[in-house]
Amino acid sequence: MRFGLTLLTDQPWAEAAPRWRAAEEMGFDHAWTYDHLVWGGLPDSPWAGATPTLAAAAGVTERIGLGTLVSAPNFRHPYLLFRDAQALEDISGGRFLLGLGTGGDLDSQVLGAGELSVRERVDRFQEFVHVLESLRDGDHVSSQGRWFSTADARTRPGLHRTPYLVAANGPRSLRFAAAHGDGWVTTGPHATDSLDGWCAGLAQSAAIFSDAAAAAGRDLASLPRYVLTDAAPHLSGQGRFALSSVAFFEEVAGRVADLGFTDLVTHWPRADTTYVGDESVLETVAADVLPRHR
Repeated sequence: MRFGLTLLTDQPWAEAAPRWRAAEEMGFDHAWTYDHLVWGGLPDSPWAGATPTLAAAAGVTERIGLGTLVSAPNFRHPYLLFRDAQALEDISGGRFLLGLGTGGDLDSQVLGAGELSVRERVDRFQEFVHVLESLRDGDHVSSQGRWFSTADARTRPGLHRTPYLVAANGPRSLRFAAAHGDGWVTTGPHATDSLDGWCAGLAQSAAIFSDAAAAAGRDLASLPRYVLTDAAPHLSGQGRFALSSVAFFEEVAGRVADLGFTDLVTHWPRADTTYVGDESVLETVAADVLPRHR
């Protein structure tokens, strides 16, 4: 397996930069941040934009992959995101990982957008991805959609090394991710209060994704499958998330590996509020556990 850390953007860069460097030095394969205007988990905290943060992270690291979990159409036009991705691909030396998802609706609300049904949000996201595909595949791109349009959009210098990693949990979205993504991202089921229930839901999703990939003529072995471990109540509630202890992290890692996931992403432990944990657990996991699971 490969392993990643998510770092939130509520810290000043002077405090955050050493953590991005440390993620690489500890041997993690990738590091991520949320791409939001406001995050519901820290609604009253300072917050910084994802793309400038990742550009700065590229400047203080050399090897580690750097990505968004996830960029969404709630406040981004696909052409603007494509241009940001081009810059990040160049600045990082090809290490940028573009996670894409429907996202929550808080960012849309902040901008005064009307409420959408789940179906409408998924429809909009799929159109968003189709436009991103067109931009990557061509130049002078013109498209007219319900949600997004472009008129003779130039795409030079192209986007050559950045994968589109499509987030999906439900069956419709899983089939879409299997057909269109360069990889799949999932949080697993939210409506569970046990590790066994969460893993059972992950297994069901993995089976749907595998079948859909085969039906689309995709080679499953070429599609990385990322699981973000800390969204479900059994992990994030009651002070328990993947890095709440060394033993629990190892259990979670082993179980998602058995389900065929190629990459596990957790969160940097924080002193309070959310993802609360001890950085000594992170250091021990990096030194002792990660090498045994690779």
